[in-house]
Amino acid sequence: MKKLFLALMMLLPMAAMAQAKFGHVNTQEIIQAMPEFTTARNEIEALTKQYEADLKLMQDELQKKGDAFDKEQASLPENIKQRRQQELQEMYQKIQQSYQDNQQALQKAQADKMQAITTKVLDAIKQVGDAGNFVYIMEMGAGIPYISSTQSTDVTAQVKAKLGLK
Repeated sequence: MKKLFLALMMLLPMAAMAQAKFGHVNTQEIIQAMPEFTTARNEIEALTKQYEADLKLMQDELQKKGDAFDKEQASLPENIKQRRQQELQEMYQKIQQSYQDNQQALQKAQADKMQAITTKVLDAIKQVGDAGNFVYIMEMGAGIPYISSTQSTDVTAQVKAKLGLK
């Protein structure tokens, strides 16, 4: 009797695993189909162009002042020459600092915009998982070497539908 009970106890978890549902999803495909992603990408590109234009203006001004300095430096007194060199150096440093600040601002803006999109996708995946009684839904693009198409369900289309995407 004990052996029969023990055998049943060992088979019960295996039977439960046989009924477990596993899914997989391609979030990259979903994110790229979202209008929010296109909007975010366009906003980041516009911000990038604005920063590039600002830096170009600063560089042009530095170039113009540098050229003027080169033409007149021979006739300038030493103290004025040193002051102008210092001004040019400060302008150059300001351009470098602006470039670094712009890069950080772009990274932050991109991260903020992608966080909202990612959260929306993850919420939709969770809703699909709960509605479909999935035990686990894994990302296809996460470097997973193998996902069985017979034992795992692709829920990408369901998540897209949940988000109102085609």
